[in-house]
Amino acid sequence: MKVSIIQSCYIPWKGFFDLVGRTDLHVILDGAQYAKRHWHNRNRIMTPGGPIWLTIPVVTKSRFEQPIEEVGFAEPWAEKHWRSIELAYRRAPFFAEEAPALKALYEQADRLTLLTEVNELFLTALVRRLGLATKIVRDRALDAQGRRGDRLLDICRKVGATRYLSGPSARDYLDEAPFEEAGIAVDWMGYGPYPVYPQRGPAFDHAVSVIDVLFALGPDAAAHCRPLAEVASP
Repeated sequence: MKVSIIQSCYIPWKGFFDLVGRTDLHVILDGAQYAKRHWHNRNRIMTPGGPIWLTIPVVTKSRFEQPIEEVGFAEPWAEKHWRSIELAYRRAPFFAEEAPALKALYEQADRLTLLTEVNELFLTALVRRLGLATKIVRDRALDAQGRRGDRLLDICRKVGATRYLSGPSARDYLDEAPFEEAGIAVDWMGYGPYPVYPQRGPAFDHAVSVIDVLFALGPDAAAHCRPLAEVASP
């Protein structure tokens, strides 16, 4: 049982799905504290003029320690984001094929009240669209205890993990010793290098939402969410 555990992000980049797709179970860590200027409520899309931010307006005033799972919206946003996406990608090769399903997700998101619900909605749908078999649960369902590394270890134990795949940024704080003592091997994710594909911007940029890959490549999108060496191999 290989597990990944990450705080939710809004329409994440392809590297996020590369990591998730390498595990049997992905746990959304939204009991963690919300951080401003993070990827929780924003991401970038590519336009002919270059990348732009799509940011979900959230309520943070006087809520400095609120967990991600409690973050609500400051104003309606979904229709505006869809219009920006449509304007950016309407001439993309696979817009006609991919747009209806994505637009339906934005219509669903417009009826939700919490950021974590929106992020889970998009994550689950995009995982399915990319053909990933990974199961997704939220940490709330596991009654996760502790902070930082201790919380991650508690989750791994509760789901019966034998391997934990971590993003590279956790090297600054994650102590591998308790995991080893629990019989759980820690693997570190290395992102890319990913294949380059025809992109509508002035200069290629990997660090945009995975929807950029979908609109550009359609049925070949999943393969381009894996490192170049794997895409090139038989």
